[in-house]
Amino acid sequence: MALGSHATTEKKRSKLIWDIPTRAFHWLLVVAVSICLYTGFFGDFDAIDYHMMSGYGVLTLLLFRLAWGLTSKGNARFSRFTPSPGIIAAYVKGTHTPAHDSHNPLGAVSVFAMLILLLLQAATGLFANDDIFTEGPLTHLVSYETSLQLTSIHSFNRWLLVGLVALHIAAILFYDLFKKQRLFITMISGNAVDADKGPISETTDAQTAAKNNVEASLADASTVSTASTLSQQQLLLASFLFGLSTLIVYGLVTYV
Repeated sequence: MALGSHATTEKKRSKLIWDIPTRAFHWLLVVAVSICLYTGFFGDFDAIDYHMMSGYGVLTLLLFRLAWGLTSKGNARFSRFTPSPGIIAAYVKGTHTPAHDSHNPLGAVSVFAMLILLLLQAATGLFANDDIFTEGPLTHLVSYETSLQLTSIHSFNRWLLVGLVALHIAAILFYDLFKKQRLFITMISGNAVDADKGPISETTDAQTAAKNNVEASLADASTVSTASTLSQQQLLLASFLFGLSTLIVYGLVTYV
């Protein structure tokens, strides 16, 4: 097509919702919490070691997620989806539409509730005492009475977690079946998916002349390079934060 033509073309790209570190955190947390719940409810004395190890894994992942929520550049950043009471009320009334692609206001409340309850469960587990066979690694730092109180909180809080997990699964099924949003698939691929139309794409129009221009091509290459560098930096930051979280938990359960 001749240079200077007014014809336009479309450039489509999938909408990335969740980055790799966030997706890895989510599925690792699913595995760790599942092991914790199973061994906590149905495990015997032989399973207590798996319960404690998976609990350490949960705590490590939570520390990473808290750090990632403050430092990441994408939708995982807490400031991207933290709602005010007014926004929550407006969303419930149907008068507010989220301005981003991550969590809606109620979903954000659920996320923070899940993080708080999991952090409470992991923290109290460090001081728990079954009064028979097993003690948490930090039990020696508190009195016997305090340890028993924290153990009671640990035992009760697991039911709150079960309820919240059930609500979370129900919400995913609701969005999949009724709103046609494949949240499950999105957390695997990272891209927004419509149940009927498949992957959702962003479409941008640009003049063909500009795309054929050498300078425009160089600018596009520069943009891709910058985005790639930013992605690599974020992955390196995530790796560092996860390693730091692991060292913190290891130090807590080993040396404190």
